[in-house]
Amino acid sequence: MDDLHIHPVRGAPDGITIPAAELTERFSHSSGPGGQGVNTSDSRVQLSLDIATTTSLDDAQRSRALERLSSRLSDGVLTITASAHRSQRQNRALARERLAAIIREAVTPPTSRRRTTPTRASRLRRLEAKKRRSDLKHERRRPPAD
Repeated sequence: MDDLHIHPVRGAPDGITIPAAELTERFSHSSGPGGQGVNTSDSRVQLSLDIATTTSLDDAQRSRALERLSSRLSDGVLTITASAHRSQRQNRALARERLAAIIREAVTPPTSRRRTTPTRASRLRRLEAKKRRSDLKHERRRPPAD
């Protein structure tokens, strides 16, 4: 098994490389259709990474990942299961892609929205729309009983 390389993102400008020694793969029987080999091939893959102790993340990335992935972790370990394909090789690749996507999303810091004031033209458009709506409702009223 090779190291897992994660492309650079805003929280990790140099990218992240997770050593193969820190990844744990387990294989088991996959459920569902598979023909004659369904009971003999261990095609389901469980890929695990201990986020709490990994050396590939710095302290800020680790704390952000632990906080964001808290609902998915079991004792600090993130486990990804892949059984979409009949081939163990394809399931291994899929599990690695999923793990990379989850780590990439977890270490990216949240974006902060910069508050802006509405432009003069947008304020005028809003007031004009309110005026049109008011006039429309005013025309629906019953005429005065003179």
